[in-house]
Amino acid sequence: MSKTKHVIGISGGKDSAALAIYLHDKYPHLDLTYYFCDTGKELDDTYQLIDNLELYLGSKILKLENEEVTKSPDDPFDHFFKAYRGYIPSAQARWCTKKLKLDPFEKFVGDTPTISYVGIRGDEDREGYISTKPNIQSIFPFRRNIWSEDIINKVLYNKNIQMVADLYSNHLNGRTLDKVLEIVYEPFDVHPKEKTITRRNRMAKLERILDTGIVPFNKVVFDFLKSTEYPLAQEDDFLLLENEDILIRADIFKILENSGVGVPGYYQKKEYQVNDEKGEYARSRSGCFFCFFQQKIEWVWLYEQHPDLFEKAKTYENEEEGFTWNQYETLEDLVKPRRMEQIKEEHLKRSNKEKSKDSKFLIDILDDTESEGCAACFI
Repeated sequence: MSKTKHVIGISGGKDSAALAIYLHDKYPHLDLTYYFCDTGKELDDTYQLIDNLELYLGSKILKLENEEVTKSPDDPFDHFFKAYRGYIPSAQARWCTKKLKLDPFEKFVGDTPTISYVGIRGDEDREGYISTKPNIQSIFPFRRNIWSEDIINKVLYNKNIQMVADLYSNHLNGRTLDKVLEIVYEPFDVHPKEKTITRRNRMAKLERILDTGIVPFNKVVFDFLKSTEYPLAQEDDFLLLENEDILIRADIFKILENSGVGVPGYYQKKEYQVNDEKGEYARSRSGCFFCFFQQKIEWVWLYEQHPDLFEKAKTYENEEEGFTWNQYETLEDLVKPRRMEQIKEEHLKRSNKEKSKDSKFLIDILDDTESEGCAACFI
C-alpha cells in the first residue's frame, strides 16, 4: 500500500479534467483522490464538468471549502469579500487564491506525504503552483519533464554531479552511459557575485540530458529523491517513471471529446462582428466568472453571453474606494459601445496577426495559459 496520498485538483478547466481522465485510464492502479475548491462563483459549465467527470471516473470529486465558511450564510467568495470589507482581489492582493484555494487544499492534505498531479501541457513553458509545504510534491505527467523545478535544481546542482553520475551507472552502460555522462559532468558557470545559475542554463542542460533518454533520467531522479525528504522518497516505486508521453493542446481536447466528458462550454467560440468584420471569442480560463486576470475581450464575452453574471460582477466594484476589477476602468466604462468596439477591433487585429503566422500549428489568441493569472487557481 502506498505511503503517500495521490491527488488531482479539478479546476473546471480542460487541462485538469483531461489529466484526471488520462491517469484514470492509463494508471488504473494509481489510488487517486480528486478534489475541487469551490469559490461559489464558477460558471454553470464548471459544475457540469464536475458532474460529467464523476460519472466517467466512477469516483466522487471532493468539494473543498475554507473551514471559516462552513457556518457562513454566504458562499465562499462573498464571505471573504465581506471579511475584507469590499476589497476586490487583484494581482497584488490575491486573497481569493489564498482563502478559497490554498488554505482549503493544505488543510485537506494536512501533514500527509502527498503527490499533487498538475495538468501543465507539453506545449506550455511554465512551472505552475508549487506548494511551500515540504510534504507536498508536484508531478507534471503531460510534460517531457515530469519533475518540478525545485527538484531539477537540486539534481543539476554542481555539487551533486558525481552523485547523479553514479546513479546513472545503475541504469545505463556502454556508449549510452558515456553520452549522458559527458553532459552530466559539465559544471555550470556560477555568477561570481550573485552565486547563481540562470534558469535558462539549467533548462538547456536538462533538455540535453532528456535527449539521451527520458526514462533513465526519471529513474535517476527517483533514486536521487531517496536522499531527500520529498514524499516520493518514501515510495518503493513510482508508476510514472516510464511515462514518455508529451501531451499538447490538441491532445487535451481529444481526451475530453473521446471520453464523452466533453469540453467545458465556455471554451466554445462565439462569433462577434465589428466594422463589417467577423471575429471569434471565448473564455480562456476556468475559475470565477469575474476573475481579474481575464482579458478585456473576455469581459466583453461575459457581458454579451452572460449579461446577468456581468451585472453581478459590477456590484462588487466601488469606484470611490478604487475597488474595480480592472486597474484603469470600471466595468460600466468597459462596456460602453465605443469602448467595446475598440476592444473587439484590437482582439480581431491580434487574432488575424496570429493566423497569418507561418506556423505548423495555429496559435489561438485565447489559447489558455490558464495560468497566466494565478497558477494556484488551477491546482
